[in-house]
Amino acid sequence: MAPVPAEYREVVPKQNTFSSWRGRLAQRAVHGAWAWVQRTGSVTAERPGRFRFGSLGTGTRLAFPLGTVFGEPWIHLGAHCIVGEQVTLTAGLMPDLDLGPDPILRIGDGVVLGRGSHVIADTTVTIGSDCYFGPYVYVTSTNHSYDDPHQPIGKQWPRMEPVEIGSGCWIGTGAVILPGARIGRNVVVAAGAVVRGEVPDHAVVAGAPAKVVRRWTPADGWQPPLRTPAPVPIPDGVTPEQLVALSDLDDATVARLAELDEDKSENENGAEGQVEEGAGTRARSLGPAAPGGGVPATRLAALDSDG
Repeated sequence: MAPVPAEYREVVPKQNTFSSWRGRLAQRAVHGAWAWVQRTGSVTAERPGRFRFGSLGTGTRLAFPLGTVFGEPWIHLGAHCIVGEQVTLTAGLMPDLDLGPDPILRIGDGVVLGRGSHVIADTTVTIGSDCYFGPYVYVTSTNHSYDDPHQPIGKQWPRMEPVEIGSGCWIGTGAVILPGARIGRNVVVAAGAVVRGEVPDHAVVAGAPAKVVRRWTPADGWQPPLRTPAPVPIPDGVTPEQLVALSDLDDATVARLAELDEDKSENENGAEGQVEEGAGTRARSLGPAAPGGGVPATRLAALDSDG
């Protein structure tokens, strides 16, 4: 009988150095210690550590471990910001420079910077409030120049242009925002996009270089039109237990509940129409309206007393 190939032989697991309970105990200890290190190492306004930011708003937290941070006297962060792990924030070309009296990097309130992102502000970078960045986004106000073909590019003096990102933007994973970019309000930057130049408000941009692929205007709405309906927010007052109960319903029950809701809305609209019709009849019985289209105060009082 031919020998069994090695890849088909039974694999005997190696004996664990720790017993089962010791391994679990060690794992819990390591995870607990790391969680403590993360909590203790995070930077807040109350516990800034060695950092001396120009401004650090209430409720803002820089997660530990931090990325590279320097020039913090010229970095202003608003309130209730979340800065993920390994996020780099720099002001100036290198540490220990005097950058003058004005802030270089301004970050508004409620901004979220995803893990591993970089914001490099050698000249002014402004990020509006309520912007959300995915992980590994790169924002820079500096780019290498290559004007001299005989000099290494890394040794040539870089170009610098201010960067502005309007409030309410969503910046996708791995996007790159180049010097001179001016992004409007409520703009979606697709993952991996490379943005330069001006982007209008309420636009969606994608690609490298990024181009507008969809835009909203008051006159035309979204063009091209959205392909999916807008999500319906969870109503106020709904409890987690109610959401769990809804998730257990089958399709037939959900459809029946939707029909009941539609019937209720139709009944309410019908009742409102009857009330408005009755009110109009009573108003006409009180005589003509006052000049200017209004009902005189005496007639309104009579209408109220009649109701």
